[in-house]
Amino acid sequence: MTTLEAPPERGRTLARPRPGGTAATLVALALLGAAVWSLIDLRINVATLVDGTANAVDFVSRALPLDFPPIGELLALSGQTLAIVVCATLLASLLSVPVAVFAARNTSPAAPARSGARALIVLARAVPDVVLAILFFRMFGFGGLTGVLAMGLHSVGMIGKLYADAIEQIDEGPRTAIRAAGGGRLQQLVSGVLPQVLPSFVATSLHRLDINLRVSVVLGFVGVAGLGQAIADSLRTLDYQRGIALAAVVFVLCVLVEILSGTIRRTLLGVRTRRRARPTGARISPPWTLDRVLHTGGLVVAALVVVASIGGAGLSWEQWWRGMADLGGVLAQFWPPETGGLLPTLLEELVVTVQIALAATLLGGLLSLPIGALAADNVAPSPAVAKFFRGVVLAVRGVPELVLAIVFVVITGLGGVAGALALGVGSVGLLGKLVADSLEEVDRGKEQALRATGASRVQVFFAATVPQAAPAFAAHLLYQLDTNLRSATLLGLVGAGGIGYYLLNASRVLEFGVVTTVVLLTFAVVLLVELLAVWIRKVLA
Repeated sequence: MTTLEAPPERGRTLARPRPGGTAATLVALALLGAAVWSLIDLRINVATLVDGTANAVDFVSRALPLDFPPIGELLALSGQTLAIVVCATLLASLLSVPVAVFAARNTSPAAPARSGARALIVLARAVPDVVLAILFFRMFGFGGLTGVLAMGLHSVGMIGKLYADAIEQIDEGPRTAIRAAGGGRLQQLVSGVLPQVLPSFVATSLHRLDINLRVSVVLGFVGVAGLGQAIADSLRTLDYQRGIALAAVVFVLCVLVEILSGTIRRTLLGVRTRRRARPTGARISPPWTLDRVLHTGGLVVAALVVVASIGGAGLSWEQWWRGMADLGGVLAQFWPPETGGLLPTLLEELVVTVQIALAATLLGGLLSLPIGALAADNVAPSPAVAKFFRGVVLAVRGVPELVLAIVFVVITGLGGVAGALALGVGSVGLLGKLVADSLEEVDRGKEQALRATGASRVQVFFAATVPQAAPAFAAHLLYQLDTNLRSATLLGLVGAGGIGYYLLNASRVLEFGVVTTVVLLTFAVVLLVELLAVWIRKVLA
């Protein structure tokens, strides 16, 4: 007689460790150690800030009272900046649609096409917009066309990626039904895909509009017209009263765009009020309700803004064709790469750039955790406190990082300290929002269970809220590190340390081969950090 053996007790089997989890944890700890070392090596400490107190007082005395230009000039500069930013965002959005269709796994016609589209997205993100502005300035000279092309092509890196992610997350049901009915690939895209991703597309474009408005300040230092160029001209002549006044105008515009973007998005997509289900036999054409009036009005206003921006940006077909005719000669100036005898110096400054990014990410994380926690409605002691700190995050996000870098250069002097402090404070604008959103998205049931046992607010926060949001925190920090590395390259334009100074200086003395070398070095580091961040997020998720 055969005896049956009892099955193994699976409940006592320990879960297998995730492949690569230990290595990813060690790499993450190594990055943390490198960030701490960067803070120490750059000499970012309380003593440095105390020593800069006198400079800060002197800077405030030289910047006040603010000297605003005449209202006519101010409106002209603001209108030109907004027109360039809108046109650049529109260009990026239009270019990103086909790129995203080829990059998305479920709509790409073949694997090589998908790989090529993804590579194009990475390339667009990795090449600094300032470098594109330098290239287009050589082709087209002064004017809005340089800024539109530089910001527009660079924005494809972000918009294209987010568009592709949105396409991959659609419900395949409508598309499958259209294909089953004999619809072609284009019909499937137009009728089965685009209606689902339109809300995400609009939200992404509006978010990029806000980013490009801040980027326009940076591009002003390389000849792009508008408020950025006016700020650069004022600061070059040490006219801090006019420069900071113009920076304040940019801040107000950034905050207004951030606030209005949500309203515009809801108006364009018709989600301000919930649509009621139509009864059977009702007319197909919906009635002119307040919802429909706002929706239609939003579309009309958006169309008018686009038309006005195209006219206000100063775009010229003659300028375009004249610049394209010189394309070959301009590209020849940038190739082959040259070092100009500065390779050791460039490598040293590249290390400083990485240090600035690491130190800024650590500082930004330390500042964003308490601010973001107090901005989350399930953590803040009251709704008023949450709203106040949401306002703080919004205010910080409205200040261009280059302006922060200029202020810290005046206070702490030239070098990496100013760059790290500027990016660290600027990181609160994004990290604080992401931290608050992550804390609000946790499972509230676990928090309520702990409260039912008599746990205090602090105990609930550390025992239930933080553990759930910790993986998201890690992903946000890695994303911020990637962002700070790109930004640190540019802050050298105003003396905030790193390789950016040599990038700008090489362009000024027409050593464009050196510009290419700087771009290639920066591209290699940015790509390495991005691949590393993607791997860590994938393993630890």
